[in-house]
Amino acid sequence: MKTDEQIFLQYTVLAQQLDERSRRVWAASEAMTLGYGGIAAVARATGIAPSTIGIGIRELKSGVQPSVEADGSLRVRAAGAGRKSKSENDAGLLPALDRLVEPVTRGDPESPLRWTCKSVRNLAETLTASGHPVAFRSVSTLLKLQGYSLQGNRKTLEGKQHPDRDAQFHHIAAAVAEQQAAGNPAISVDTKKKELVGNYKTPGKEWHPKGEPTKVDSHDFMGELGRASPYGVYDIGDNAGWVSVGISADTGEFAVETVRRWWNAMGIERYQAATQLLITADCGGSNGNRLRLWKFELHKLATELQIPIKVCHLPPGTSKWNKIEHRMFSHISLNWRGKPLIDYRTIVELIGATTTSKGLTIRCELDPSQYLRKRVVTAKQLRSVRIARDEFHGEWNYTILPD
Repeated sequence: MKTDEQIFLQYTVLAQQLDERSRRVWAASEAMTLGYGGIAAVARATGIAPSTIGIGIRELKSGVQPSVEADGSLRVRAAGAGRKSKSENDAGLLPALDRLVEPVTRGDPESPLRWTCKSVRNLAETLTASGHPVAFRSVSTLLKLQGYSLQGNRKTLEGKQHPDRDAQFHHIAAAVAEQQAAGNPAISVDTKKKELVGNYKTPGKEWHPKGEPTKVDSHDFMGELGRASPYGVYDIGDNAGWVSVGISADTGEFAVETVRRWWNAMGIERYQAATQLLITADCGGSNGNRLRLWKFELHKLATELQIPIKVCHLPPGTSKWNKIEHRMFSHISLNWRGKPLIDYRTIVELIGATTTSKGLTIRCELDPSQYLRKRVVTAKQLRSVRIARDEFHGEWNYTILPD
């Protein structure tokens, strides 16, 4: 006769391969083989209830074959067997759960969970308190069966848009195509998110030996090194970029200086016969369409280069569609994920090392110059700027002419 240990070892080997019915039938066959006391021995060795083994013995002796489910699998239990679900025992449970979770209840001041995190535990507690006792695991199961899932916020609503939003995008696209057809440069410019310089946490993860994460400061208080202001220029036709890492204020003067540095280091070599420079930019920040300093400094640059500089601004509220955002800045953020930006050299090296499978290359330099905040450009100075405004939204589309 087998010992309890032998039965246990045999059961351990088979347990992972058996479903509820086959486990019951196997235990029954072992008990029948052992004879008198077999049920007790198998139950003692495996932990299977004697009553379950008895059911298996009756199934074997009756010779009744299990019925087949709609998907072709064998029915594990007899029809109607097993404990009824919570929703079957409590007809009001699902409606009560729907009332708590449905988005329309967000505006209902009487909703008990309006100001509370809708975790399954909070939902279970609220349902139980309202006369529908249920465990949080059952709430999770019911939510999935009802078609709910965990979802975060999605940035899709852009607020009130200008009626000529799409028309301006078409205008920019046509201007870029015309510029490129003439062999002239078309660039996209913007300031990347300012970054704290020091041993601070950066979003993202990077491979390290297990249990050895990079240690950073516990608080993100600005230190002695301050913030870095990366301003970028992206050459739309060349899939190449330039980034100046500023150490002071992000001003219109800094923005134009970055364009100047790009031209002297990269643009002039590629566009030696250029007759015009086209800049696409959003409507805010250091390159905003209402910023006098931006236009004043562009006039200086146009005079230096002796070519007109045409500017097309994206409509208000659409800066995320600026090409530099998703063609260059996003890849920079991916390249330094999980890496503390401990000093300016680290920032410059990480930006300069950013590449993509489609051939993006970036040159990066530190701009140590100090740019004054709130530098005033008077109305008289602005009148000296030669501006030719387009017929279509001249406040967004204009050309700065050289002296």
